[in-house]
Amino acid sequence: MPENVLKLAQRLEQARKPFVLATVVWCERPTSAKPGARALIQADGSISGWIGGSCAQPVVVREALRLLHEGGDPYLLRLGAPEAGLTRTGSGVRVFPMTCSSGGILDIYMEPHLPPPRLFLIGASPVVAALARLAPVLDFGVVQIDEGGLVSMQPDERSAVLVATHGEYDEEAVARALRSPAWYVGMVGSRRRAEACRQYLREAGLEEHVIARLRAPAGLDLGAVTPEEIAASILAELVQVRRRQSAQVPAAAASPTAVEAASATAIDPVCGMIVEVAAARQRSTYQGQTFYFCCPACRRLFESDPQRYLAPKAHATHER
Repeated sequence: MPENVLKLAQRLEQARKPFVLATVVWCERPTSAKPGARALIQADGSISGWIGGSCAQPVVVREALRLLHEGGDPYLLRLGAPEAGLTRTGSGVRVFPMTCSSGGILDIYMEPHLPPPRLFLIGASPVVAALARLAPVLDFGVVQIDEGGLVSMQPDERSAVLVATHGEYDEEAVARALRSPAWYVGMVGSRRRAEACRQYLREAGLEEHVIARLRAPAGLDLGAVTPEEIAASILAELVQVRRRQSAQVPAAAASPTAVEAASATAIDPVCGMIVEVAAARQRSTYQGQTFYFCCPACRRLFESDPQRYLAPKAHATHER
C-alpha cells in the first residue's frame, strides 16, 4: 500500500495536482494504524492508503482539505483520548480528541504537496532572458512562450505571466493572460506603451476590473536600468504580490465544495469526539434536534438517557 501511494503521489506531481501525504510517525497502542502507515488525500476529498479507521480518517481528511485550501505548512496532527495525555507543546502541532472504544494516540505528519508556481515568459528580449536565469532561484518553473505558443498557453491559478514582446504582439498576449486565472499579469514597456495597451483592451471588450489586473510597466520602481536589474524588479514585485495574496486570500487548491463538506462537523455528546456529519452513520433525533455519534455504542448510550449527555459539560477542542 505505501508503494502504491507513493506512485500515485508521483503521478499527481507530474500532473500538477495538489495533495496531502499523511504519515503515522508515532502511536500509543491500541490503534489500528501503526508507524509508517500512509494515506494520500486529494483536493476532492478522496483518500488512498490507510491512516486509521472511522475515528481517525474523517479528521485527517478534513484537516488535509483545510491545509490544501489555506496553502499552509506541514504540521503534526495528534489524535487520541483526552485522558491519554494529548497535550503537546511547540508550534506546528494540532490536537484533536478521538474518543473511540479502542483508545490510543496517533501522531500523524500532514505534508502538503502543492504544484510549484509557474512563470510564463512571453517574447524574446534581454529581460526575458534574464528572468529565465533568475526566476528558478525563487522556485518558479519557467515556461517560455513565443507568438505561436499563445493559443496553447494555459496558465492556472498558480501561474504568473510576464509579457515582453517589445510591441510585436503585446496586446494579444496580455488579453489572453488576463482571461486566464493567473494570479499575476505584467507587461514590460513604457508608461505610454502600457496606456496604449489598456486602451486596446477596453476596445476589445475587457471590463475595467479585468484590465486593472495588468501590472504595467511591470516591476517595482527600483530605478532599474539594465535587463538584469529590470528582471530583479519584476521578481521583487512577484514576491510582493504573492505574499500579500497568501496573507489575504486562501489559495484555492482544494474544491470549495469539498472543503465545505469536510467542515460540517458535530460533537458526539457521549464521548466528545468530532464527527463528520456527511459521513456519520450513527445519528439520533431528540426533541427535534439531530445528534451524531462516532459508533453504535455511543448512540445506544445516548438514546438510553439523553438528558444525561445533554447536561453542560466541557469537551476538549483542537489546539492550533
